Amino acid sequence: QVQLVESGGGLVQAGGSLRLSCATSGRAFSSYARGWFRQAPGKEREFVAAIGSSGGTTLYATSVKGRFTISRDNAKNTVYLQMNNLKYEDTAVYYCAVRRSWGPSEGLAEYAYWGQGTQVTVSS
Repeated sequence: QVQLVESGGGLVQAGGSLRLSCATSGRAFSSYARGWFRQAPGKEREFVAAIGSSGGTTLYATSVKGRFTISRDNAKNTVYLQMNNLKYEDTAVYYCAVRRSWGPSEGLAEYAYWGQGTQVTVSS
């Protein structure tokens, strides 16, 4: 069984930065791709970023490209999302997820395990 725990969310002013972390327990973490998704009030959950099992391949949503960076530390079983130049529209609950494959994907349905989410609120 895989368990994911997100942390690092909070309240920040527009233009500020936050770093989200997602700690994972369970075997074979290093073999799986990871993703970050977000869900704003009244909206569907959407893709933010994903990273392959080795960290060599990354994908980003157009809306965050150039501002967000996904990374992973397999020795610590943790994936990160560095968010810079935050905008009001980045306000959402952010979820990390595990895909039982080595390659990253933008598809929400591709991910088998999900964390509980961490709230990110950006004030304008």
